[in-house]
Amino acid sequence: MTPPGDPASPGSPDRCPSAFSDDVSDVQAAVLRASVDAPLPDGAPCRRLPHDATPRIARATGAPPRDVEVTACDAGILPERYIRNHAFFSPSEQARLLRATVLLVGLGGLGGHVLDLLARAGVGRIVGVDGDVFEASNLNRQLLSAEARLGMPKAEAAALHVAAVNGAVEFAGVASFVDAAGLDGLCAGHMPAGAGGAAVAADGGRADDAAACRTLPVPDLVVDALGGLASRMALHGAAGQAGLPLVTAAVAGLTGLVATVQPGSMSPYELLGAGGAAEDGLGTPAPAVACAASMQASEALRLLAGRPPLDGVLLFDLSDGTFQRVRL
Repeated sequence: MTPPGDPASPGSPDRCPSAFSDDVSDVQAAVLRASVDAPLPDGAPCRRLPHDATPRIARATGAPPRDVEVTACDAGILPERYIRNHAFFSPSEQARLLRATVLLVGLGGLGGHVLDLLARAGVGRIVGVDGDVFEASNLNRQLLSAEARLGMPKAEAAALHVAAVNGAVEFAGVASFVDAAGLDGLCAGHMPAGAGGAAVAADGGRADDAAACRTLPVPDLVVDALGGLASRMALHGAAGQAGLPLVTAAVAGLTGLVATVQPGSMSPYELLGAGGAAEDGLGTPAPAVACAASMQASEALRLLAGRPPLDGVLLFDLSDGTFQRVRL
């Protein structure tokens, strides 16, 4: 994977900006005027962009809010919403996240939590794929579900959630079940055939522009948030063929696994096979789903920030509190 943006220097967290050059864009100039000096939570000096400045600059300049935040981070200025990320991501790493695109397949139990975490962290573009609608049995664990949303397409709920959580994140939802050929296309930035009318815009509305429906951003990384085993290998194959790293997770009862599958490497499901899903018998309680999704999102953010993946498969069992990492 070639991470988006330029790599951060581990020894220089570049928390504060240097002055802009004399030749700056309207967005850069507006960011500089709006930024303020304010200490980080640990007391270290920092220059930050107030939260209300991002939409204001976007309206004044016509730039997307994501571009405003990227401009700030490139100058070492942290948008206020990411201040609590400061110990984990430098401004240049935060810019990487904002420039990144994630293909998230599955918007249910795992996918809803992963979507929320990536959007709050500032991953700039997310393509979410799920042809399902919410039903009552989803309410025990699926973050995007609600009693008032029963019967709503999950892709539509995802778009509404992202718009409410982080207005700088550009979300494209595909409200369609996708076959192997469609997964290949999504990994290359193409809307699956027959799914154009199911494209969901970032604000939860339907995408009307035909070209926008056919074209999606090319992902830097794929997140497998599918349930069961039936469709996983097709997704892993599509990601591998496209040369994309894939972060996967699975839950059954209070146990689960999380792994990063690099192109050309073995998927854990090659060992598990494609038979009946253990989750059908053991269930999917909320704590295990949220735990797996949290670790899955953490690994995705590591990769997008330009850091090496964790090695092997992480296995956990919340019934006895054990965590173990094994190599395939």
